[in-house]
Amino acid sequence: MKPEVILVNELDEAVGAMEKMEAHLKGILHRAFSVFIVNDAGEMLLQQRALDKYHSGGLWTNACCSHPSPGETTVAAAHRRLQEEMGFDCELREIFSFTYKTVFDNGLTEHEYDHVFLGTYNSAIIPDRTEVHDYRYIPAGLIPDLIAKDPTRFTSWFQRALPMVLPYLRTKSDTSEV
Repeated sequence: MKPEVILVNELDEAVGAMEKMEAHLKGILHRAFSVFIVNDAGEMLLQQRALDKYHSGGLWTNACCSHPSPGETTVAAAHRRLQEEMGFDCELREIFSFTYKTVFDNGLTEHEYDHVFLGTYNSAIIPDRTEVHDYRYIPAGLIPDLIAKDPTRFTSWFQRALPMVLPYLRTKSDTSEV
């Protein structure tokens, strides 16, 4: 069975389910999540998406992102995908959600109600190379300048979410409290 996403309305109320690729072809609003990870040094974990991803291949983005399956909570899906993509799990807390829409050159559209989670992690990372081409920790304060210099190297959702994530990092004197 092909993976399905949860279709939602503008209030994030579930209104049905649809095969993932069909939802992206039709640009229908569906539930998603983005996980941001920082370490105790104030660096943010970025992943470079696998080069052959169905969209945004080779672009840099947050630690992981995906969609909950029908019947799965968003936080459970975030933990599952963090383990599957990056080879670890940690405590996560939802910090906000937002809706965005991006049309890609290949005819797919991301139209997502995106739940954003934040966590702290300082140990080994063992990425799934079918999902992740590369990864690195970068000082969080430097990332906006990197995006400004070459936005084509970063995913659309990461560019939209990062300015909303950074204030959550600045309010913590010790990021281990995240």
